[in-house]
Amino acid sequence: MIISGSKRFIESNFNNEEEIEQIVFENYEYLFGPSSFILPKTLIKTLDGTGTIPDGFAIDLSNRKWYLIEAELIKHSVWSHIAPQISKQIIASQQQISRNLLIEMSVNQYTTNNSIKEKFSDENIPEIDIRRVLSEILETEPIVGIPIDKISEDLKEWAKTLKSNVKLWVIKKFIELENPDNIIYEFPEEYKPDIDTESNESGDKSNEIKTYDVTIFNLIENDLLHPGDLLYMSYKPGKGNKKDYTATIQEDGSLLVMNQQFSSPSYAALYCINDAGSPRKTVNGWTSWKTDNDCTLSQVREKYIKNK
Repeated sequence: MIISGSKRFIESNFNNEEEIEQIVFENYEYLFGPSSFILPKTLIKTLDGTGTIPDGFAIDLSNRKWYLIEAELIKHSVWSHIAPQISKQIIASQQQISRNLLIEMSVNQYTTNNSIKEKFSDENIPEIDIRRVLSEILETEPIVGIPIDKISEDLKEWAKTLKSNVKLWVIKKFIELENPDNIIYEFPEEYKPDIDTESNESGDKSNEIKTYDVTIFNLIENDLLHPGDLLYMSYKPGKGNKKDYTATIQEDGSLLVMNQQFSSPSYAALYCINDAGSPRKTVNGWTSWKTDNDCTLSQVREKYIKNK
């Protein structure tokens, strides 16, 4: 139960698959990252026949990865519905004609969508290199991304046996007890999947530290950062003025910015860019904040992971 003042929200089932699909596509950056953009199935005329078009694709420019997205409800059978459907979609998406189509769709989105154009710019991808970068990303194996209401043991087992990497995110729905039309949805923190079968370079999927598992508190515990250390970031919205921000690391790993305390660097960075005038809903705080010696938090995190 979630309580807000006198309001009580209880967990509820999704009405149908379309409901979870809609809320995911309206908030996809919270799953696939702030440098991602999506190509929903409404833009895709055909890949390779009936049943081969997923709910959409996501392309993560920052990490140079792409996702085959299929929003699901756990009430659907894993072995007779989810598994065969996704197997067809993986095969179809890896055909060269399909990849060419996704490149052309992405270029069209870049041309017509200023928000997507800004993401390419943020990643320092000039217009002349767009097709090359997209081609390099789409030459890799797609990750199967499944937002779902619950995860069963069958689904876990299937995800582990699939050759493709799989990421599962649990999306929860809550309705107000006295007013069922008042709905809130819960998304995972910091883009963290509930299940992730992606392996490291040696192919080992066990005991591997993922970047999203690392917190600033972990870096403090390993003497890479210290309470009281200052972090810095600057941001200039499209037509606005550049603003500089400073964050102070707290003992519990939270950040204090302009007298506001934030549990993660991404929330702190988002507060700052919104203060600067940006309407964006997400930002990667790990690449935004820098230390005194001009290292990003992401670089400090990589040092922590390498030492483990």
